[in-house]
Amino acid sequence: QVQLVESGGGLVQGEGSLRLSCAASGRTLYISTVGWFRQAPGKERDFVAAIGWKDDNMYADSVKGRFAISRDNAKNTVYLQMNSLKPEDTAVYYCARRKVFLDISAKAEDYDSWGQGTQVTVSS
Repeated sequence: QVQLVESGGGLVQGEGSLRLSCAASGRTLYISTVGWFRQAPGKERDFVAAIGWKDDNMYADSVKGRFAISRDNAKNTVYLQMNSLKPEDTAVYYCARRKVFLDISAKAEDYDSWGQGTQVTVSS
């Protein structure tokens, strides 16, 4: 089982930026689809962004143009650069991985390895 560890969360003012990292054990992240999801208190876990094993990507409409997902294969890490943050972006952010060579997806049920989450809080 691949282990995922998120980092980079914190408290930021509105319109600020944060970069989240998702580091994986093992060496298969570069051939895996990795997604970012978020969950605000009292709400369901929502899709944010994903990068496919073919390096295609996908974003939720609410973050298009503000967030960018990328991969550093040498570091076995996926990043989520978040710019122009809004209070409604406040949530716990989770990264998740599909098994190798499975295509990009926005469905949480398609991912089988999850990190513990990192809190992002955006003040107004």
